[in-house]
Amino acid sequence: MLVSFDNIIDKTINEKVIALHQAFAKRFFPGLIETVPAYSSLAVFYDTDVIKKNNPKIKSVFGFVKAFTEQVISGMDDVMIQNDECIISVPVYYNGDDLGAVAASNGITTAELVNIHTEKIYLVFMIGFQPGFAYMGEVDKRIATPRLASPRSKVPAGSVGIAGSQTGIYPFASPGGWKLIGQTPIKIFDVKKSEPCLFKPGDRVKFVSISKTVFKKINEY
Repeated sequence: MLVSFDNIIDKTINEKVIALHQAFAKRFFPGLIETVPAYSSLAVFYDTDVIKKNNPKIKSVFGFVKAFTEQVISGMDDVMIQNDECIISVPVYYNGDDLGAVAASNGITTAELVNIHTEKIYLVFMIGFQPGFAYMGEVDKRIATPRLASPRSKVPAGSVGIAGSQTGIYPFASPGGWKLIGQTPIKIFDVKKSEPCLFKPGDRVKFVSISKTVFKKINEY
């Protein structure tokens, strides 16, 4: 089931999505598999057989899930996003293939682009595309840039890019059409860790500029 709040990228709407996602975690019912937040909607995955077994008198499984969801939403006024308020710092060596082009298209220098990109704290709106790929925003209008007309066949793991008003990091090498401005030396997704994904929806992220020497010293890829 999809719960849609709107069809735009908006911080206030995304906060409602994440709050509902967290509310479901506190009000788990047998048959609920998981909820997955996106920019302005929440996908609710459930097991029909388990729900039928635990609620033999219901006429419709979807109706049961819908009614439960509406009940949760009705109490949303008292729900606040639960965050530890910490800011995740991500080191970046600003050497991306598109760094100069993005700066030039916005009428600024590469140094100004780096300063603008690192001075802001970004909200993780959602995780998607790849395991651990965090869609973050919104970037300053002075450095916003459209995607590439033709995606690259391979983007290096750890690449930091901008697409429209979003910024993000490629956890793995893959095709991609975001404009590349740098690379982080830290792994964004690591199955060997107890928490494989560095980010989760609702997190705050700040990029920190590092030198090539520091990048090489701590490179985890």
